[in-house]
Amino acid sequence: MYSFFALVSRMKNIARWSLMRNSSPENVQEHSHMTAVLAHALAVIRRDVFGVPCDPGAAASAALFHDASEILTGDMPTPIKYLNSQLTTAYKDAERAACDRLLSRLPEQLRGAYSPLLSGGGDDATRALVHAADKLAAYIKCLEEERAGNREFRLAAEQTLAKLKSLALPEVDYFLEHFMPPFELTIDELNT
Repeated sequence: MYSFFALVSRMKNIARWSLMRNSSPENVQEHSHMTAVLAHALAVIRRDVFGVPCDPGAAASAALFHDASEILTGDMPTPIKYLNSQLTTAYKDAERAACDRLLSRLPEQLRGAYSPLLSGGGDDATRALVHAADKLAAYIKCLEEERAGNREFRLAAEQTLAKLKSLALPEVDYFLEHFMPPFELTIDELNT
């Protein structure tokens, strides 16, 4: 028996944003789904708008598993994870060990297919898109919380937007310009 998929199904039990009051709680499974949707979109934009070869399916797949290590480590809040280089290094080591442990829960024949997914997607271009999609998903969460009247996410929204812009990825800039404004609309405004 192999427990990989039973463990992956527990992503829904890992809460995100634990240091902040949430008007709508979010778990790692929900976040991973949105990150996959966004990674796919960024890859399509890269390929179809900017003409750069890219595999949207590979980006979406990698994004689905980008936080899988948190099944075993939990979600470390960003301010703590990056408090100092020693903590960051220790947490990265714990993430790698968790990924190795998850891989060991698969038959040997399947590990090669899942190893790149658990390590961010294989190639550098895919990893960059997944990282950007992860930040976009966090930014969208911040906007949703602010729209709900939760000022707790104001600074996180500002910092996350600054990080997104600092990535200097044309796909991200395109997404921010063409797709981000509707995230601030109500459902009635979206339907008109």
